[in-house]
Amino acid sequence: MDRVTVDLVEKNHITQQQIERLTSRGVSDDTLLETLTKIGAVSVNFVKRFVVEQIRLGKYNLTILEHYHFLDEGSVLEYLAQVMEIQFIDLDSVDMDYRLAERVSINQLKKYNALPISQDDMNVTVVFSDPLNIEAQESIQRLFPRKILKVATSTSKQIQAYLFKLELKDSVKELVTNIRTELNTIGSLEDQQEASSILQLIDVILKACITGRASDIHIEPTEKNCVVRGRVDGKLAEIFIFDKDIYPPLASRMKLLANLDIAEKRKPQDGRFSATVKESEFDFRISTLPILYGESIVMRILDKTKALVKLDEAGMDIESYKKIHTALKAPFGILLVTGPTGSGKTTTLYGALNELRSVEEKVITVEDPVEYRMNLIQQVQVNAKVGLSFADALRSILRQDPDKIMIGEIRDQETLEIAIKAALTGHLVISTLHTNDAVSSIPRMVDMGIESYLISGALVAVQAQRLVRKICKHCKHEANVPKNLLDSYKKYIPQNTVFYEGTGCRECNGSGYMGREMISEVLPISEEISSIIAKGGSKEDIIDQARKEGFVDMFTNGMQKAIDGVTTIDEILRVAKV
Repeated sequence: MDRVTVDLVEKNHITQQQIERLTSRGVSDDTLLETLTKIGAVSVNFVKRFVVEQIRLGKYNLTILEHYHFLDEGSVLEYLAQVMEIQFIDLDSVDMDYRLAERVSINQLKKYNALPISQDDMNVTVVFSDPLNIEAQESIQRLFPRKILKVATSTSKQIQAYLFKLELKDSVKELVTNIRTELNTIGSLEDQQEASSILQLIDVILKACITGRASDIHIEPTEKNCVVRGRVDGKLAEIFIFDKDIYPPLASRMKLLANLDIAEKRKPQDGRFSATVKESEFDFRISTLPILYGESIVMRILDKTKALVKLDEAGMDIESYKKIHTALKAPFGILLVTGPTGSGKTTTLYGALNELRSVEEKVITVEDPVEYRMNLIQQVQVNAKVGLSFADALRSILRQDPDKIMIGEIRDQETLEIAIKAALTGHLVISTLHTNDAVSSIPRMVDMGIESYLISGALVAVQAQRLVRKICKHCKHEANVPKNLLDSYKKYIPQNTVFYEGTGCRECNGSGYMGREMISEVLPISEEISSIIAKGGSKEDIIDQARKEGFVDMFTNGMQKAIDGVTTIDEILRVAKV
């Protein structure tokens, strides 16, 4: 029996009979305390308070929390901080003074799992993962002899993440020093932007982000620092942190690369540039936005190999792929891909274009902006400044004798009207629409002012999709899914299903996930569904008919991915609903 359970029995908070009943039913010692909280023998809050009291009295060490994953380290530390009358700090919510941390050896900070975050005239605030470690506090205090040490606490995971960022910052220290030297010796602004060290720093940032599998790079100035974050598998993670003085030359050089106006800092700007990173050619789409402390610069990394992705390799299941493939073979009509921003719609469109392009047919696209450049396809970029909108481009395209048309996004009634006319006059049109599921796209088009009979005649199929993170193969292990969660979704889950999760390792940067995959639902428009749409039938009527024809909704498709061990139940619940 584990230590905390033994102590709870000894102090009569739980009884020996309760323990014996659970062990007789096969509950292991490892999950005994968690099971006791689930059946209501003792509450999680009471266990948390009990553990904190024992830690405060010196009977337990904070490392005891490693054995009880259902006790959230953050909430335990927050309660401990409250009892000790010290501050619990969420490091992600503070703008840290990194120059203060640089005054201490990184090895010493790692040894004590501590991080100095701020100072004033009298105090220096240092965050410890163990606020009861007096030896650590005395050692750190000696490094700041003229200040009073103000002890705070935060989770071990957060402190280690920020210490890792400090190590990264340390690794480019020499480069940053060279940049400062060059800036001090070079007088004119033009020469500063051409400084070789800035170009080297940009190269380091691009390499680090691409190696870390980032899809976007965010460069953001704060009051004290310049933060570089990368979006990996849909989640942002800090990659570099520089002092504020590095930001102006870095931002100016980025703008020069993308042919933007470096003097214009009050208006948003867009551009793009190409670069060779690790012997591969990448396009970078850059966007600037004026913010409180300068400009937020975001670069979308456009890997040219992703434009050649095939639909059946994007994670689409066989049945969905067959339905989409059939729709793409239709001589005319509209095929819609729906979903929120960042759900992989553009990648699906390019996958569809890959299937369509050939020497025999003329394929034209209207995009804003053109993300990937493809052979055998005529790509038009929307330009609002010169009056070339989606609708304007579409009107001209129809005079270009196209066979297939791809519209990056249907945003308004005018674009939708022209698209439907094109579909009804013998063209196959593929496009995207912002709706949460496939069936919702039909009432959405009616709301945009299109007659039901036109929609029923033009629509071939609708696909709705989301992206879910895949479990990291290097740290994948069997997951302990709560019983109440399994009971809630039992109609989707076969008996004795084994679910998996990632513990977090070096390969996946501790996230437990690596890569993303599509979950989707495809609604082919049959004669029966077309008839329901033409008569102005409700969404429920369409769904009922679709289910009779074998329609599988996105949640069911996602749950199948979790059952197959590709992703976790948590991921499916995050992006899809029943």
